[in-house]
Amino acid sequence: MRSFLLACLFLSASAFSPSSTHHKIQQPRSRLSMAATLEAPVREPETSDRVKEVRERFQKASEDATSAKGCATQDRGDEWWREPVPAEKNISAERPIRVLVAGGGVAGLVAASACHAKGMQVAIFEQASQYAPYGGPIQIQSNALAAIRKISETCYDELLKAGTVTADRVSGLKIGYRKGVFLGLGQQYEKGDWLVRFDTLQPALEAGLPATVVVDRPVIQQIFLRHGIPDGTVRIKSRVKQYEELPEGGLKVTLEDGTIAYCDALLGADGIWSSVRRQIHDLDAGADGFAASGAAGGALSEAEARRMAKDSVLMAAGANRRYSGFTCYAALTEHKASNIEEVSYQILLGKDKYFVSTDGGGERQQWFAMIRNEPGGVDPEATEDNPTPKLNRLLQEFNNQEPGDSNGDVWDDFAHELLRATPEDAIKRRDLYDGPPLITKGWSRGPVAICGDAAHPMLPNLGQGGCQATEDGYRFAEELATVRHTSEIPAALQAYCRKRIPRTTIIQILAQLGADLLVDFDKMMTIPLVGPFFLFMTQFSMPWILRFLYTAEF
Repeated sequence: MRSFLLACLFLSASAFSPSSTHHKIQQPRSRLSMAATLEAPVREPETSDRVKEVRERFQKASEDATSAKGCATQDRGDEWWREPVPAEKNISAERPIRVLVAGGGVAGLVAASACHAKGMQVAIFEQASQYAPYGGPIQIQSNALAAIRKISETCYDELLKAGTVTADRVSGLKIGYRKGVFLGLGQQYEKGDWLVRFDTLQPALEAGLPATVVVDRPVIQQIFLRHGIPDGTVRIKSRVKQYEELPEGGLKVTLEDGTIAYCDALLGADGIWSSVRRQIHDLDAGADGFAASGAAGGALSEAEARRMAKDSVLMAAGANRRYSGFTCYAALTEHKASNIEEVSYQILLGKDKYFVSTDGGGERQQWFAMIRNEPGGVDPEATEDNPTPKLNRLLQEFNNQEPGDSNGDVWDDFAHELLRATPEDAIKRRDLYDGPPLITKGWSRGPVAICGDAAHPMLPNLGQGGCQATEDGYRFAEELATVRHTSEIPAALQAYCRKRIPRTTIIQILAQLGADLLVDFDKMMTIPLVGPFFLFMTQFSMPWILRFLYTAEF
């Protein structure tokens, strides 16, 4: 019931027809009218040349990631961060602010690019040995694109060039499995019917923002490495272990290999198990660890993934992180979806599970299977008799043939369409954790702050995790750029926190409520009068939620 009372804050339909059981998908009238008056994006047709271009760009970025192109693979010995902080504390072009960023994922790269654009000296310490040679496409929504454009026009242009527009088609929620779902006054739904549909284009156009695009993770990383920061800014195999404030000012940062670095300000962009956050909040020593860094992009071997599943359970309590209740299977499959021209993003709703798919560009689909599961679970190892254990589980969980799944529910064919097109070794599994908003604890202490998942881990239902990290990076640099003396850095970081925490808190809460809604929808929708009221509220609320998300002021 908590989900129902607050779900009106989560999703909405821009077009909804309860009398139809098999809709022909149509663009909402509001979208057509806005497109007629404002400059709407034009998606490139998925011709053979376009498909080849997208896949070759992904392959090239993956090769560059594997070779650590643009990263410092060995020390020169004269890096600026090796020298103690200069005695001169007044900030000038000759004596810029010196910033170290822990973590080289999207959050760290964006923050470093923003600091570099403001004339600061910046270096990134990334724990992974290389950037991910693979990784699913990331939705860069309108608000994140607006932040990137403010940071670097070049990075912005390159991302648009590399991206596939997804806002030009229908997105929404579908009945995933049930036959004859009755809502309210006898409206009946079958599996595959739209429950709600929503429009991400109109709010972006109204705000004068670019439309959402999807870009491969390695491509995003390589764009920022090439165009956002100087060559060699990222030092790989470098995990920040601890820091200390020096009596004379500045910070002394110790890496896990014993290397010492000095800076004026430290930003922890080192993920949900952040070592920087551990020290800011005085958490237990076991509250941090390697857990698929942003640079690794989740690119773990099976052995590492199994270890991480177990380790995360142990770390969560000490780190004040909470298990979401879901394990997530994910993959990027080279497959032209049967509904690609009409649908860009959809969620098939089920009982204690749901199936998410989104256009990945280049005739590829990114999908996620979210299943209620105890934390720390792992799949059986592949054997001669069962060479595809993950795929076999998913085919049963989303069975589209009688007798259906373990609940006796027969699923919509689309989930099976994507699963059947996916090889076993492309499927990755991880448990999903988030954390409560840090309203009272804050994100900074002295000249040290955190951002991204270190500050506001959230479930992926709104697709805003990386987008909010992007906003963080922009705002962090903006506040630091106001500093004229190093003594002002703590106050600047406090201002960064004050401006970011309220917004990210709301989005964290919405993401958690969304997860509750997606698995409990059947409990709410079949209650007389509750179902119609819920649908009305979702129709009413979503445009306002998207207007809140899609802003250039953050």
